[in-house]
Amino acid sequence: MDMNWDDLKVFLEVARTEKLSVAARRLGIDASTVSRRLHRLEDQLATQLFDRSVEGHALTKHGQLLLETAREMNTRAQSAADILQGKNLENQGKVRLGVTEAFGNYVIAPELATFCQHYPKITIDLMPLQRFVKWGHHEVDIAVTIEKPPNTSLVVSRLCDYQLRMYASREYLERAEPINSLDDIYNHPLIGYVDDLVFSDQLSYLERLLPNSRASFRSTSVITQSIAVCEGLGLAVLPCFLARRHPELVPVLADQTKVTRTFWIAVHPEQKKLARVNKVWQHLKTYAADNEALLMGQDGQTMDSTPVNPH
Repeated sequence: MDMNWDDLKVFLEVARTEKLSVAARRLGIDASTVSRRLHRLEDQLATQLFDRSVEGHALTKHGQLLLETAREMNTRAQSAADILQGKNLENQGKVRLGVTEAFGNYVIAPELATFCQHYPKITIDLMPLQRFVKWGHHEVDIAVTIEKPPNTSLVVSRLCDYQLRMYASREYLERAEPINSLDDIYNHPLIGYVDDLVFSDQLSYLERLLPNSRASFRSTSVITQSIAVCEGLGLAVLPCFLARRHPELVPVLADQTKVTRTFWIAVHPEQKKLARVNKVWQHLKTYAADNEALLMGQDGQTMDSTPVNPH
């Protein structure tokens, strides 16, 4: 059976966007044409590829199976075109990078600003993601994740370890009850993630440090959590690289609340062959290796002695 490649490209775009109107705009055709080509593809395959609703188009089980194949075909076709045109050897073009929120905003974005000055022809799409990467949707070229991707078709490497500690504002500690042990922390308001919306167990810091504790202020955003700590709302476990940006924050029981986690970096093999993608990959690897002390909270800016209320 010969499938029409244009129909497959339409299928891919709708799978990525889940909206006919958005897919049509990205493809430069009208929505009725997109709908017609999808129905033609479904008729040809004798199966339903999408569940259609007012919210949009969601892939069916058969649609998911086709997505993997179509995405791989598209990636290989694009890579072949780049190679034939010599683009794989050029430091130019777009690289889409998916990162976790705090690492992306406080570490990657400042560093890539410098990178872009050196490589002005490489365009970076930096995408902070508060969820797992949808590799099947080809939404990123490179991803930095807090869990090692299970997809065996990817090129995956350990990027770096990083540390987190519990922090509070100096102003809060001056007026609060003394904190001399982990048990004392139970008497203070805690700030953390919304339990049922945490996308990875790697983020369940409070549960591991302080069993049966409850956060009085919760957010899916660690940046929001850090703002709440800065405002004196309570204590939270924060990455050291984030906390160091806020001089009003100091670690609480630094040695006892220390948590170590790992960032992983992943890319599709075909994408890594492209010079622009590999250039970003290598730059991030080099930066992480050169800044181990900063990421591990050992650069002298987050290692104050354990704060104890003087009263």
